[in-house]
Amino acid sequence: MNALYFLIVAAPIAIVGDFLGWDPAVVFVLSAVALIPLAGLLGKATEELATHTGPRLGGLLNATLGNAAELIITIFAIRAGLLELVKASITGSILGNILLVLGLAMFLGGLRNGVQSFEREHAGTNATMMILAVVALIVPSVFSHTIDLVDHHGVEALSIGVAIAMLVLYALSLAYAFVPGASPAADHGHATGQAHWSVRKSLLYLVFATVLVAWLSEVLVGAAEPVVEAWGISEFFLGIVIIPLVGNVAEHLVAVQAAWKNQMELGMAVAVGSSLQIALFVAPLLVFISLLFGNPLTLVFNEFELVTLAGASLVAGIVALDGKSNWLEGAQLLAVYVITALAFYFLP
Repeated sequence: MNALYFLIVAAPIAIVGDFLGWDPAVVFVLSAVALIPLAGLLGKATEELATHTGPRLGGLLNATLGNAAELIITIFAIRAGLLELVKASITGSILGNILLVLGLAMFLGGLRNGVQSFEREHAGTNATMMILAVVALIVPSVFSHTIDLVDHHGVEALSIGVAIAMLVLYALSLAYAFVPGASPAADHGHATGQAHWSVRKSLLYLVFATVLVAWLSEVLVGAAEPVVEAWGISEFFLGIVIIPLVGNVAEHLVAVQAAWKNQMELGMAVAVGSSLQIALFVAPLLVFISLLFGNPLTLVFNEFELVTLAGASLVAGIVALDGKSNWLEGAQLLAVYVITALAFYFLP
């Protein structure tokens, strides 16, 4: 992860390039490269701050700010009116974590350590929550067309209602995970590790990373449309594959490194937990944020997104059934992700 921090030199170059009117494709690549270490720094600062707040509050901080970089990117996309890009990014983040990250973690961890074990009950709970989250995304998508025929504003109202229900469910899941007595895991506490940074240093890095991520997100989103035209790819593919990778590379490395060190429990928690946060926290939060910009975001996804989300959530549930993983299961998940990415690439 430390090696990635060298990529931060791309940040000032991207900002200068945007100011001087360089080729949008060059500016897009530079800002995307710079966002990778900044997303990692944002996560590191959050983790360090969490070690000073105690296990339960620390867990809450990580659960709330774990996908801060991607949240910031999508907020700027909403402001620019790129709502389909935002929804594609939500889908891509969920698919990327469940198929790509979990698959890579299982594959590399299995190659090095053989069959790996993880807590079946906790993984099963997360998998069930993931299926419920996908169902919550499917319902407004399926009902929207019929509702829109009668009342166009009804679709927006439905999305707001579903968003509220998802946020409540997310809050309840946090209470179950972090409140003593609510779950066996909570009773054993949540180790947050040993602090290497002071509170002041953690806050300074947190503010620094947040400001730069916001600035570069605006640059990235501003160059998105010219890049789509120049590269001959769809806005949909950009949101499904590229933007989620940029915002989550650092977190992806954490899951893979954990599995490599034979800590598959942590790898599962990071991969599936990040997907849950996107589905139950980031997506509904964006619905309310979009109202502030006058560009209402509805939780209406197309059939291609719904099919892949349903399939990925079922895969997560099946993998969690036996509490064990191996390299072949990882290869299977990676194959599904590659097939899905190829399909989205050729989708007009």
